[in-house]
Amino acid sequence: MWRETYSVNSTAEALKILAEKREKGRIVAGGTDLILEIERGVRKGIETLIDVTRIPGLDRISLDEDKVIHLGPLVTHNHCAASKIIQEYAFPLAQAAWEVGAPQIRNRGTIAGNLITASPANDTISPLMALGAKVTLASVRGERVVPLSEFYTGVRRTVMEPDEMLVDISFPALREDQRGSFIKLGLRRAQAIAVVNATAILTLDGSTVRSASITLGSVAPTIIHAAEAEAFLSGKELSDEVIAQAAELARKAANPIDDVRSSAAYRDEMVRVCVSRALQSLRNGDERSRFPAEPVLLSIQEGEGPHLDETVYHNAETPIETTINGKRYVFTTGQNKTLLRLLREEAGLTGTKEGCAEGECGACTVHLDGMAVMSCLVPAARAHGAQIVTVEGLAEEERLHPVQKAFIDAGAVQCGYCTPGFLMSAAILLEEKPHPNREQIQQAITGNLCRCTGYYKIVEAIERAAELQDIHA
Repeated sequence: MWRETYSVNSTAEALKILAEKREKGRIVAGGTDLILEIERGVRKGIETLIDVTRIPGLDRISLDEDKVIHLGPLVTHNHCAASKIIQEYAFPLAQAAWEVGAPQIRNRGTIAGNLITASPANDTISPLMALGAKVTLASVRGERVVPLSEFYTGVRRTVMEPDEMLVDISFPALREDQRGSFIKLGLRRAQAIAVVNATAILTLDGSTVRSASITLGSVAPTIIHAAEAEAFLSGKELSDEVIAQAAELARKAANPIDDVRSSAAYRDEMVRVCVSRALQSLRNGDERSRFPAEPVLLSIQEGEGPHLDETVYHNAETPIETTINGKRYVFTTGQNKTLLRLLREEAGLTGTKEGCAEGECGACTVHLDGMAVMSCLVPAARAHGAQIVTVEGLAEEERLHPVQKAFIDAGAVQCGYCTPGFLMSAAILLEEKPHPNREQIQQAITGNLCRCTGYYKIVEAIERAAELQDIHA
């Protein structure tokens, strides 16, 4: 694991430390990929984490006077999914961001991190490539702008230097004559890595395609353009025959592999299917039908999160000072652990469970500064100066929280191991949306797995908790 953490309060400070540490240091924002890579030994030799999550202004989405959209390096997937700017002017990116992981992952995972991880299966790279995005890389030596099409050199490889930080993602907003759609095929409805993903963005003159941008993910070492399909669509109307031929040309552009998620042959065929579906949805004008009107975020954070007055350095001799369930804690150990292990081993709060320890099961869900997160993927030092709520903090003055009482009344507890995570997701859902419908409840618990498959009772319990909450209001 890492040896030390800097919680910085400015980009300049982050770049200064990164210049000194180089290959031994890593910028951490969401950490949803990085923490796993360190624990699995994929990223070796990393001794220093540079936490940038408390730098003000880096989580903004803006549309400038030239109709260019800018994403700061702390813009998360949930920020994108909920953004009116992204929904209106870059809809395929909103779709892709919504397809990433689950609410707890989307609350921490950043678009910048998704790009930097450089997996060809990462969902947001495909729409950003189709949108013609550029990234700005900064170091103490200055800044450089790199088109996303030139950013990747292979699987999980980019042109970034060890002392560089991605500080901006920019791309032109879609015009009134442009529409786009993102399609993802996974092995389950949520928490799935793409078997195939595809983005189609069309510039239209009435019903005639003037130009097209079609990008494919998880079918080559990097995200690729289906160039022949793009050229073929120019000047044509989207008849069934034209869509079928364009989809076939897109299939021929792919060069997939066999892996644990799919055979190459299946991926090959699914490229054709996904591109066909994307083009059909654009022709029919129903590309937005699968996107929720009010995405569930599992967040009640208003505006930016808490900032730091100065950079804080954490090693084995520097305490972590935090507030958990309204009580102040000072930890002199655990600086090189995850938040999950800090809560269980240093704070003795064992209600938060370790199920998978890789952000898949949701048993470790806690509330961090008003957001549900997977605590197994958060560095312990992020707790410094934070407000944390665990399952032990849900009840007030020995009175059960409505979701706790409802779980008992509905018989929603079976083996009980997953229950703390479900309770934490349900509790913050009811703060975010006091009267959720069934679809919103199902969205809220997509990041929580029940080993006993007792989902019907769990959904029923959350519906009952909303009623109890009204009674006690």
